Amino acid sequence: MFSGRMTLYGQLEDLQDLAFIERPIRRSLKSAEEIDQLTVDEDLNDIERAVYLLSFGQEVQRVSVISNLPSLVRQNPAETFRRVVPKVREVLNGAGAEIQLAAAASFLTILQDDIILIHTHTYSILKTVLLHLNHRDTVVSNAWLETLLSAIGALPKETIKQEVLNPLLYQSQLSHSLQARLASCRILGKIASKFDSHIVKKELLPLAHSLCQDVEFEVRASMCRQLENIARATGAEDTRTELLPELVELAGDEESSVRLAAFDTIINLMEMIDSDDRLHVVVPLVMSVCDSSSQADEAVMASLSFQFGKLCSGLADSLSDEQRTRLLQKFKLFSVSGLQTEGNHTETSSESTLIRCNCCYNLPAMVVFADSAHFLSEVYPSFASLCCDPEVSVRRSAAASFHQVVKLLGSNPQLVHKELLSLLQDDALEVLDALMNHLEETLEAVLSRGENTSVDNKFPELLSALLLAEQTVGCSLRWRLHEKLLQRYSCLARLLPGDILHQSFSPRIFIILTTNKVLPVQKEAARTFCTFLRYNRKQEQRQEMMERLIQDLAQGRSYWNRLRFLDVCETATEIFSRKYFNKHFLIPALELVHDPVANVRYKLCQLLPRLRSSLRLPSDKQLLQQLDFCVQKLLCREKDKDVVATIRKTVLELDKLELTEPKRQEKDLLDQKKEKEETLLLEMEQLERQQTEAKTNDKLNERKRRDSKTSLSATKSMSVSSSGATLTSSGKEMRKAKLSRSRSLSSQPTTSKSTNSDRPLKVKDLSSSSGSGKSSMILSKDDSLRTAHFTMATLSQTPSTSSMPVLIRSNTTSLLERTSTSDHRTSTSDHRSSTLDHRSSTLDHRTSTLDHRTGTLDHRTGTLDHRTSTLDHRTSTLDHRSKTIDQRSSGGKDSQSRKLSINRKSNSFSVQSGRD
Repeated sequence: MFSGRMTLYGQLEDLQDLAFIERPIRRSLKSAEEIDQLTVDEDLNDIERAVYLLSFGQEVQRVSVISNLPSLVRQNPAETFRRVVPKVREVLNGAGAEIQLAAAASFLTILQDDIILIHTHTYSILKTVLLHLNHRDTVVSNAWLETLLSAIGALPKETIKQEVLNPLLYQSQLSHSLQARLASCRILGKIASKFDSHIVKKELLPLAHSLCQDVEFEVRASMCRQLENIARATGAEDTRTELLPELVELAGDEESSVRLAAFDTIINLMEMIDSDDRLHVVVPLVMSVCDSSSQADEAVMASLSFQFGKLCSGLADSLSDEQRTRLLQKFKLFSVSGLQTEGNHTETSSESTLIRCNCCYNLPAMVVFADSAHFLSEVYPSFASLCCDPEVSVRRSAAASFHQVVKLLGSNPQLVHKELLSLLQDDALEVLDALMNHLEETLEAVLSRGENTSVDNKFPELLSALLLAEQTVGCSLRWRLHEKLLQRYSCLARLLPGDILHQSFSPRIFIILTTNKVLPVQKEAARTFCTFLRYNRKQEQRQEMMERLIQDLAQGRSYWNRLRFLDVCETATEIFSRKYFNKHFLIPALELVHDPVANVRYKLCQLLPRLRSSLRLPSDKQLLQQLDFCVQKLLCREKDKDVVATIRKTVLELDKLELTEPKRQEKDLLDQKKEKEETLLLEMEQLERQQTEAKTNDKLNERKRRDSKTSLSATKSMSVSSSGATLTSSGKEMRKAKLSRSRSLSSQPTTSKSTNSDRPLKVKDLSSSSGSGKSSMILSKDDSLRTAHFTMATLSQTPSTSSMPVLIRSNTTSLLERTSTSDHRTSTSDHRSSTLDHRSSTLDHRTSTLDHRTGTLDHRTGTLDHRTSTLDHRTSTLDHRSKTIDQRSSGGKDSQSRKLSINRKSNSFSVQSGRD
């Protein structure tokens, strides 16, 4: 029972609430009389309706007509100024602030948009503006003042002189209100640019001087800020004599706002002040202001910090080293303004935060002022402090100026590498947003300095920071910032090495392409991925990226991925050339005609005109046939009504395309340029591959040279020892042979048989004696040649066997003649042997030269191989001639006994002969 009463009571309260809501609605309804008053005859035109409402309408209707005045002027300016503007002027007399503000805004729009011929109707507007300029409401008065200042720019000189200047002289007197004198200051600065220097000096300068000495500091400050316009109108000489003393006097005013105005004006006029005045007037003034500004007067410091960079740049040539140091020290104080800690408490305010933001704004100017060579000692502490400031607004300002600082550092961008990483890893998205605006310029300055950037230890940290920044933005809801970041990351294709780009960034971009749900982000990811693909110089990596696009997108299980592939194709037509697109993208896109999802086929129908525009006859005839087959299949077998309607529209568009003679010559020229760039990238890839192979070969050759040097030194020592042993054994064998021949000649006649029997023994002995040196000669041809030359030179010094005494029988006279002939040929062979010795010595000399010129060892080795083959040929010739001599010597049994032993393996030979 109790619960039922509570329910009923709650329902009654709800009904009362509804009644309370409906009451204001009923009260706001208009009565029949009010509706009749607001009703206007529909037959009236716009001009007549405006005049009627201004005359008999309510205030709301009058405000609406006055606000719509610019539209009436555009439609019919003559009738509007003849009938409507006079009515507006009547309504303004005694009107409220709402109508006054609407009229001021409408007249300002008419003047700024150049809707009318200004010389024709400006006078009527000017009269209205001047009439309400001194309105008692400050807001209304300022609105009419803005309208007047806009009208002055379009008025002729005579009208300004008569209608504006004369009242101005009257309103600037002290008898008028403060508001009127403040308006006179602004009007004076505006009209100064309309007259020549003579009139300005004669009529405007006295008025400016009087306003600068006004008793109210607001007037002095306002007039001080207008002195810049007057100075530019009078010229540098009058500024130096007339205005600069006035500004210096105002810089010492008792009010801080006047001092600030004077100081800002002096800084803005710095280019008009000569070097002497800068040195003797401006520099002492600046030093005094910097010394007098303190933490207590934060407004002065805020204004000074904003102009500090411009001030230092203007006075750079007039400052001493001590003054320059003082200014840099002052900038350091500005950069930590409000961060002075007392214990663990940091006091900061809006003014101090503004000062530090102004320091960020002036960072590029201070880098120039301090010189990049002294950046580390003078500006870097302030720069590092601002990049790590606790206020997000300060770090955002530092990020906005970072690209200019990096470019000014030139070849030393590593000095601010830590701060770049700090800004990239910042938690505040506003900081990343400011950094992304000029990220391309920043990365270009950081990554393009030097050729060994990838080897630098700081390089992986930068890549990790870039990936972390993308992940931070991707996890937020700021999809526009994510889109901007992906757009900026496309510049990495031409700044990073292809391997690093392929391993680190391409997989991440592909993940965004396949998983992100925001369509603009997906399209930007597709564009960035295609950019990476186009500028990748390695064929294997490009093939891998294309296969991943085909497998994961074009042939993906999700229809969403297949739709993304069509988006990639749309982007690829803008990035790649037609040839590359037709080779890799066109066929997989046309195969989606068999897709079971209607949305994919619908997207393909929309893309068909773009695909067909990439084809040119007769080179793309087969591809055109496949595209036509795709269209026919969609026309004949498609059942979805939306796809059918789209393909019918697409067929009409396809029929309009001309394939044989394209009209878009600019696009064709752009396509040719893209194709040339792609060809150039392929050539660069081949060149890089050749350079890599050449470097590898150079390393191998260097190792071979080092090994050959070691083997050559070892072989020389071994060859000399083995050659000495060979010579000793050969001498002993020759003495034994001579002793045996003398004994045989004393006992029995000499026969050719015995001589021939000695030959194999001789050859055997020599070959056995040279066997110890053979193992060392196999190591190198050069060492074998050196050993042969050393052996032949030693043998030439050994006494010949023909000089030993022999017994000659009486029946061997005829054989002596033959023996002399053979001796002559033997001498010829000895001569040729000496020639070979000379050539062998030449080879030895060249071999020693090769020891010193290791860079040309391969070429010299080929030359030595050729020389060795020539030596083998000569040796074979000598062998043949030695055989001929033996045959002729064997004709006489008691004639000469001659032995010739040739060792071809060691390239050494010796000739021995004996006479009976």
